[in-house]
Amino acid sequence: MTDTVRAPAVAGMFYPASSSELGSLVDRLLAAVSPPKQTACPKALIVPHAGYVYSGPIAASAFARIAPFGKQIERVVLVGPAHRVFVDGLASPGATRLRTPLGELEVDGDALASVGVAPNVAAHAREHSLEVELPFLQRVAPNAKIVPIATSRAKPETIGKALDALWGGPETLIVISSDLSHYLPYAEGRKLDEQTCARIVALDTTIAGDQACGCTGINGLLWLARQKQLRVELVDLRSSGDTAGTRDEVVGYAAFALYEAA
Repeated sequence: MTDTVRAPAVAGMFYPASSSELGSLVDRLLAAVSPPKQTACPKALIVPHAGYVYSGPIAASAFARIAPFGKQIERVVLVGPAHRVFVDGLASPGATRLRTPLGELEVDGDALASVGVAPNVAAHAREHSLEVELPFLQRVAPNAKIVPIATSRAKPETIGKALDALWGGPETLIVISSDLSHYLPYAEGRKLDEQTCARIVALDTTIAGDQACGCTGINGLLWLARQKQLRVELVDLRSSGDTAGTRDEVVGYAAFALYEAA
């Protein structure tokens, strides 16, 4: 593949465009997380993808679980919903590198090819669901290559089998990008999100789009988590009404960590 770079699409909107401001913000968000009592690195995370003022603290609560183990992570399989261009199946950005204000991340093209993920430049060009996770990964797993996958529609087993093929060992982290309910009154959104989170912890693979915009990736991960008997921990659950928005119409955000059996 020709050396190509996927440029940031939402720098200056979802997060600061200045490298110094962005780095300081991500560092503050991670530092604000109370150190978890853990002895193992999560194998997978589910994290939100809104503007950092809204979902950044919730995303940081999961990424902080990775920080103590960051040097061992060589590859991150990153799956998120395609909001702007419909993707039937799985799509890669058709780029060899992904740029953020903090620098560039190498795309693991061999990994994408090994599971038959075809490029769809248009689907990735303006998509934020993967991009907003990259600055966190640059801080907690700075040496990792990225396997970026966007999807709109795919069966749980389709995504699950791709993740299984890329599962690897402690050098590989899986990250699923998803927000929860959208534009409901605060109490109603909280109730629905609590129900959705309970289903995710129970490894329910039938999460719907009105419950989580990244349900396709979530269901695929949970399909595989059932087979591998992963333990799912709800790390954080809040909404835009808790962080920076009004409570008339909120968007829900949750963070999960999934662990392999010891």
